[in-house]
Amino acid sequence: MKKTKDLKLIGVDLGGTNVRAGLVQHDDIAVLKARPITSHGQAEVVLEEVCQTIEAVLDPEVRGIGVDVPSVVDAEKGVVYSAANIPSWREVPLKDLLQKRFGVPVFVNNDAKCFALGELHFGEGRGFQNLVGLIVGTGLGAGVIINGKLFSGSHGGAGEIGHAPYAGQEFEYYCSGRFFDREFGISAFEAEQRADKGDAAALKMFAAFGDHFGNAMQALLYAFDPEIVVLGGGVSKAFRHFEKPMWANLRANFRFQHSLDRLKVVPNRKANIAVLAAAALCLDSE
Repeated sequence: MKKTKDLKLIGVDLGGTNVRAGLVQHDDIAVLKARPITSHGQAEVVLEEVCQTIEAVLDPEVRGIGVDVPSVVDAEKGVVYSAANIPSWREVPLKDLLQKRFGVPVFVNNDAKCFALGELHFGEGRGFQNLVGLIVGTGLGAGVIINGKLFSGSHGGAGEIGHAPYAGQEFEYYCSGRFFDREFGISAFEAEQRADKGDAAALKMFAAFGDHFGNAMQALLYAFDPEIVVLGGGVSKAFRHFEKPMWANLRANFRFQHSLDRLKVVPNRKANIAVLAAAALCLDSE
């Protein structure tokens, strides 16, 4: 496939309450459309809403459509299973349905895996071959890039660090936004706002979070040894508040200290990365 700047692609970010579609050209979004979806509607209703959003940005020269979905996905077949907050989408052959409708190649994958591809092609991961895109939000999930290609594992489970056992629970229990709700009774966003004002209690919350997060980072580093880890998701916006305790944990406990000297850990800085990330599925297919 040609370089990204020479292509017209469509990226579709399907969330639990809305869908966004973008026409991607020259390494950025030329046209962006968004609309709410009928989350609790019939599967066909939601599908039609997705298709109408795609049609709003469709161009005759589009070479492919990529879709990211917050769910388990059979990427090879393009089947979506149990999409988050869309009860009717229990098993949807999305790839086949969209290819039949639009007549171009369609690629579908989990949103965290797409995020890693988006950073590789459009964001902080440019110029790197081995990276992890780590979504830190209401959950914890990762996409893994090895030698410039998405690595999904034998059954699509590579990067599901959030479900790895940790401290009597799993990493997601301590390293997602739920940690703040459960331990302190406030949202991660509220904790971030308080920390921005120098609130000592909120800063201690992020210190505790950062220490746990450092342990999750160790697990990723031992498993994949990336050049760079790019953080996405709502909690990543507060990275400045848990970056130091994360690095303190790594410096004190990670066995291969020489690796840390070259490792980059940065938050996403690219606007609309989820839409770009979905379009990047088309690039990874070649």
